[in-house]
Amino acid sequence: MTSFSEKLTLALFFNRQSCSSPLPPLLIYATFTFTLPPPPIPDYPIIPDTSTSLLLCFSACLPSPLQSNSATMTYFCIGVRYDHMFYILIQAQHQPETQMPPVSASKAKRDAKKAEREAKKKSEGKTIRKLGKKKEAGTEEDAAEAAAREIEQLKLQTDKDGLSDRVTTGVLDSLETSRDIKMSSVSLLFHGKVLIQDSNLELNYGRRYGLLGENGCGKSTFLKALATREYPIPDHIDVYLLDEPAAPTEYSALEYVVREAQNELKRVEDLVEKIILEDGPESELLDPLYERMDGMDPSTFESRAAVILIGLGFNSQTILKKTKDMSGGWKMRVALAKALFVKPTLLLLDDPTAHLDLEACVWLEEYLKRFDRTLVLVSHSQDFLNGVCTNMIDMRMQKLMQYGGNYDSYIKTRTELETNQMKQYNKQQEEIAHIKKFIASAGTYANLVKQAKSRQKILDKMEADGLIQPVVPDRVFSFRFPPVERLPPPVLAFDDISFAYDGNPENNLYEHLNFGVDMDSRTALVGPNGVGKSTLLKIMTGELMPQSGRVSRHTHVKLGVYSQHSQDQLDLTKSALEFVRDKYSNISQDFQYWRGQLGRYGLTGDAQKVQMGTLSEGQRSRVVFALLALENPNVLLLDEPTNGLDIPTIDSLADAINEFNGGVVVVSHDFRLLDKIAKDIFVVEDKTATRWDGSILDYKKKLAKNVVL
Repeated sequence: MTSFSEKLTLALFFNRQSCSSPLPPLLIYATFTFTLPPPPIPDYPIIPDTSTSLLLCFSACLPSPLQSNSATMTYFCIGVRYDHMFYILIQAQHQPETQMPPVSASKAKRDAKKAEREAKKKSEGKTIRKLGKKKEAGTEEDAAEAAAREIEQLKLQTDKDGLSDRVTTGVLDSLETSRDIKMSSVSLLFHGKVLIQDSNLELNYGRRYGLLGENGCGKSTFLKALATREYPIPDHIDVYLLDEPAAPTEYSALEYVVREAQNELKRVEDLVEKIILEDGPESELLDPLYERMDGMDPSTFESRAAVILIGLGFNSQTILKKTKDMSGGWKMRVALAKALFVKPTLLLLDDPTAHLDLEACVWLEEYLKRFDRTLVLVSHSQDFLNGVCTNMIDMRMQKLMQYGGNYDSYIKTRTELETNQMKQYNKQQEEIAHIKKFIASAGTYANLVKQAKSRQKILDKMEADGLIQPVVPDRVFSFRFPPVERLPPPVLAFDDISFAYDGNPENNLYEHLNFGVDMDSRTALVGPNGVGKSTLLKIMTGELMPQSGRVSRHTHVKLGVYSQHSQDQLDLTKSALEFVRDKYSNISQDFQYWRGQLGRYGLTGDAQKVQMGTLSEGQRSRVVFALLALENPNVLLLDEPTNGLDIPTIDSLADAINEFNGGVVVVSHDFRLLDKIAKDIFVVEDKTATRWDGSILDYKKKLAKNVVL
């Protein structure tokens, strides 16, 4: 037997058009298998050698000695360029031949004991499911715990060792001391899928950017990569990403926010001391930090924190409630309040209005209009983007495309650019067709052949310079709820009902409420959080019963419910295809059938086959809508149905609701959706529901007048 360690040399070619310009990002995937001892590896061109090329060779040492005469080795290589340097990641899989080296007596004894332990575990039914592998859990508790850990890792986008599942590249072009961030060669991969490739990113201090893109394009993944500094962001720029709720603690909402502000002040003070020690008191990095410290007056922490919390919907009682006793939605509000109060240099908000009522959305819009740092915002509310943003970033076709102005300005500019692009494309295609027609008709006449060669050179030059590409339109998916049987009124009616969770009339949420829904209803319920909008929907379904009064339901009514917790029914460790087929196995076991069902709601391609934990919230919402449609309800009760959906999908949902021939009751913070669908608006407050005389935009104006900042 021989023991050896081989060196693997991978030769990479890439095109370099100009030595003075930055090199393009290079994403290389190479897989090859050979038998050891390995044969000589020839030059392996990843990109054909054209024009001026540069050859780089890398040697990767495989340190583990192989204890066999021959073995099959498979090497998976990923090469990425970062800051003009290349990094090669090599993973080796050792697949030994059937002939194994002799085992020592001590090792044989250890193996025997290990086998005995495994047999005992198996007999007792305690085989532990390892994270990331599909092993059967010995007990329901073990299985649930392992599944929870796996789902948490999928949400955090990390592997079993806590390392990021993302691969990023980027070159910082702005000065290290600048508060502006300018990067080139920005790329992002997630689970082997290219989300961004060779793009530029510019985030200027004091500007507010809306990040756009269809569901699943990678907006949240991009924000996570920025927040964890996987891109070269200068250390003096503090970054905060709002993507998880406040921790459950013994502190009240007010105490939690104030403590975080105190921690931030201490962090800035420590950073100032560090810079003075390392760079001296004249460092350019100190000025913005001194400015930041001047703006953080500890004597006003409580009053300023209270203003923000009250603006986000807290009152004199809930502001003193411990975070451990809060629901997930209220914890998100505490986390948002902390982010707004601390005011980081770069604030990243991922759908911040998802857990807010209309009143809090209006307050947040007014507050963010005055945010004077750098803001990157993902929101699927068109009116919110219009009110807050000064710039837009569109994630399309693996690129970051930047526009000036708010959402409406973006739509106008993009439409004009695409119209001009199609005009130029059509003109060029006509010119190409004309040249090709002339070349084809030249025949063998000497003078025409000479002209044909000249025309061919023109055509070749056009192709070498790059042809104008046609505009690729956005994918548009049409929601559709199946038609249902019409029912005569009353379909659903409340007659003088009163309700309190504890049954105590002094704590009634509703008193003597009269309300009705029929097949033509398009009813919107609005009002602040905590007044009982979701409770009203639960009374409609029968999940909650009133203490007095009567709820009448038609004998043939079938209610379809979409709530903020509808995604909880999804097993995120399964693919969407597996989940719907298993849940509705009585309908069909054919994957092709379920592909069509999911595709109708915009979940297509690989998104149907990957674990749902890796999907965006909007993609998982599409799965829920597909399940809802399978129930064939004749009345829809929709509680915040737009959370996570992109703007075109929200428009499709509005069209589907308007075309549906059943009744609809909706609770939503999306003013644009309500403006499109609501025929009747009821304001829920003061223990009743009162019809609003006016449009939803009139209601928004009323709320804006009451904003206190």
